[in-house]
Amino acid sequence: MMKSRLFYAVHGLIVVVMTTPAPPRPTSSTPIPPRSAPAAAVGRRPALDWRIRFAGLSLIWGFSFLLIKVGTDGYAPFQVTFGRLLFGTLVLAVAMAAKRERLPRGRRTWLHLAVAALLLNAAPFSLFAYAELTIPSTLAGICNATSPLWGMALSMVALSEDRPTRRRVAGLGLGFLGGLTVLGAWQGFHGLDVTGTSMALLASLCYPIGWIYVRRTLAGGGHSNLSLIGSQLGVATLQLALVTPLFAGFPRSFPVVPLLAVAALGALGTGLAVLVQYGLVNEVGPTTAQMVTYFIPVIATAAGVAVLGESLGWNTPVGAAVVLAGAALTQSRRRAKPKTP
Repeated sequence: MMKSRLFYAVHGLIVVVMTTPAPPRPTSSTPIPPRSAPAAAVGRRPALDWRIRFAGLSLIWGFSFLLIKVGTDGYAPFQVTFGRLLFGTLVLAVAMAAKRERLPRGRRTWLHLAVAALLLNAAPFSLFAYAELTIPSTLAGICNATSPLWGMALSMVALSEDRPTRRRVAGLGLGFLGGLTVLGAWQGFHGLDVTGTSMALLASLCYPIGWIYVRRTLAGGGHSNLSLIGSQLGVATLQLALVTPLFAGFPRSFPVVPLLAVAALGALGTGLAVLVQYGLVNEVGPTTAQMVTYFIPVIATAAGVAVLGESLGWNTPVGAAVVLAGAALTQSRRRAKPKTP
């Protein structure tokens, strides 16, 4: 999430701006914020049932990797990322204007937002775009699913409240084996593009690093949730506006289909998806909303095979299932035993 993930994206800041003193561990490329208030207490019931919005969010993020692939057929990776961020920022800007949200204040806040924008948006989005020049979108989507595993390993080191347990360590090991299965380790990684795969894995690593940074620097600042998220995307857009002309120049032509793919990737997969996710967390809570993470690689794989005609060996779906099982295991907790009166 695509982390586009969210992708775990946009992905890390959502967790922090809505966090409580003891927020949950990162769970995906699109980390899920804790529930702030019941939907009934916030306002009237949404017109669409949450299950419909959940399915729509899964499809949007699942198809993000296909849209990246189509976009890079007509534009340079940095150009795709810039367009994605621009369209996503426009959607959030409209939402901020409708709710009369103000921009954050304070130089320190904006400096932290600049770092968060780099780690959670500019860097991973660009890395995925470059990765899909040489690897299929199905593999990129599965690499994105490793983000919870990276997050679990990093949080045990960087966050004192995240203690290693047997279950979490087992989940990390299971996810590692799943990754080796996807990459075909038993045959010496034959036919694997090392550079593209490494970029996709590095992109998935950016999300938990950014999540931990934001959690340490921007949590509890008293700023509006939507204002922080929109500002972060705006800063990331400015970062790409400076980088893109230096490394990619300006497009000499504007192919229609890739342009539509980039517009959909930004407006739907980056802008609208954040607003939908925000509403889901408020209505059904983070535990249910975070389950969207486990549908992303499934949809990304199906879209890549059905629409783009990408090849699929037996090890790809099997390894992806093992990765997802390991990721789910790292995020699970044992139920507390009832105390004896």
